Amino acid sequence: MADIKLLDCTLRDGGYVNDWQFGHSNLISIYERLASTGVDYVEIGFLDDRRPLDINRSIFPDTSCYRKIWGKAKARPKKVCAMIDYGTCSLEHIEPSAESGIDAIRVIFKQHKLKDAMAFCAEVKKLGYEVFSQLVSVTTYSDEDLVEMCKVVNEVEPAALSMVDTYGLLEPSSLLHIFSIIDDNLKPGITIGFHAHNNFQLAYANCIAFLSRKETRHDILADGTLYGMGKSAGNAPLELLAMQLNEHFGKDYKIDPMLEAIEESIMDFYKKSPWGYKMFFYLSAKNKCHPTYVSDYLKKDNLSITDLDKVLSTIEPEDEKLLYNADTSAKTYTDYMEALPSDEEQAKLLAQELKGRKVLVMGPGKNIKLQEGKVQDFIRTNDPVVISINYVPEQFGADFVFTTKASRYLEMTDMLHEEGNGAIKIIATSNVTSKTESFAYTFNRAPLLEQSEDFKDNSFIMLIKILKMAGIKTVYCAGLDGYSTNESNYYNPKMEYSFVKNYARYLNRHMHDCLYKENSDMTFEFVTYSVYTEEEDSHDAAF
Repeated sequence: MADIKLLDCTLRDGGYVNDWQFGHSNLISIYERLASTGVDYVEIGFLDDRRPLDINRSIFPDTSCYRKIWGKAKARPKKVCAMIDYGTCSLEHIEPSAESGIDAIRVIFKQHKLKDAMAFCAEVKKLGYEVFSQLVSVTTYSDEDLVEMCKVVNEVEPAALSMVDTYGLLEPSSLLHIFSIIDDNLKPGITIGFHAHNNFQLAYANCIAFLSRKETRHDILADGTLYGMGKSAGNAPLELLAMQLNEHFGKDYKIDPMLEAIEESIMDFYKKSPWGYKMFFYLSAKNKCHPTYVSDYLKKDNLSITDLDKVLSTIEPEDEKLLYNADTSAKTYTDYMEALPSDEEQAKLLAQELKGRKVLVMGPGKNIKLQEGKVQDFIRTNDPVVISINYVPEQFGADFVFTTKASRYLEMTDMLHEEGNGAIKIIATSNVTSKTESFAYTFNRAPLLEQSEDFKDNSFIMLIKILKMAGIKTVYCAGLDGYSTNESNYYNPKMEYSFVKNYARYLNRHMHDCLYKENSDMTFEFVTYSVYTEEEDSHDAAF
């Protein structure tokens, strides 16, 4: 029967969360706690000769740093290992194992570097280390690639070969398929390992499938981290793997020291920078693309979650999806946006609907109720086109609702479905997606933002820019009171923003400048009271 071993890589993979800055006391404590658990290997961090020694970090330039950082620890794990991302640490920075005190070195590499990386592994092996060869993104290997890879690995005979699900794309059936090919083609003395990521919430399930496969000729090794701490969506939690191995595989790992390490050292990092399953990592895994593509497109401030998913699905060529290419990222985004209706086309169509009518923009400020009579008189006298911002004004009705936030759109949906509101048309920014049929108008969000301002997505300013594109010269306003530092700003308290109390005066000044300076070619007439009409010097005392 195959032997099963457990490896903790908290100090290495967990370091992606905090740039490996655990602090020296945490490095010692986690190391000692893990030693008490009886796990078979503890990975202490990255060997990277580009980084200087810092006793507070688990990334260091050479093997001598192990003694400098952990030399005074009062307990030692069964075996200690470190990792090298192939090409980041030269042989001259690796002492013989007998001198360094490190038992094993794991070398991680991408598929196209296989032969060179395995030659490096052979040299590390000569220094007396157990060498683990780690296959980055094993999902990129075809069945034929896996067979050929095993031939190259067999020539070196490392202690272990590990499958790394770098982007969390595997499910149990596909993992076991890869495992079976490696199992059939790898020399019997080489351990087979697995390192899971949690993009699809399958890290633990995949590990259980890996551990439970009975038809194997090899010993097996599973990776885990305390509380799943790690890169992107995180890893399989060490404490869960240990529990599974204790209950079903006859192991006797000590769980309490793991829990103590989590409470004592790990939770503070989780509170500052939580890891685990997130929409961000789900989208990258779903579209089998590098997470940096998702990051690129989120920075555009322009896409709804549906559009983000669609643009990720169009990335080509296939071989650049997981490797990431900045030029490909830019071209994919440009091509996607150019295929959508342009803002100019949308503005021309809107202009036709507004032609010859006064335009009344209605906000949710308190004066929309306090001065309701004035608003009713204006509507009765002028028959304007009413455009409300992020709400449906039930006492007045509206021709259009302008929505800039998915949460506000959700709040309005019941009102929009009520009898009498069926004719209301939606003008939306591109980050909001319709639940049923398409919106009447959708404008790109990014050009409407105030890029130089702390509060850049003011809906009123965004609507002004759209109306300006549509050729509107005079805008009538109601319920756009301005911001208060000492009382509620909206007739509906649920619409209140927490930022307002700190930024009220600043926002009032900025809105005044936007209306009367930046848009001096337009005229703004306020039907209800607004601080925006006050002179700039009076804003501090306006409320």
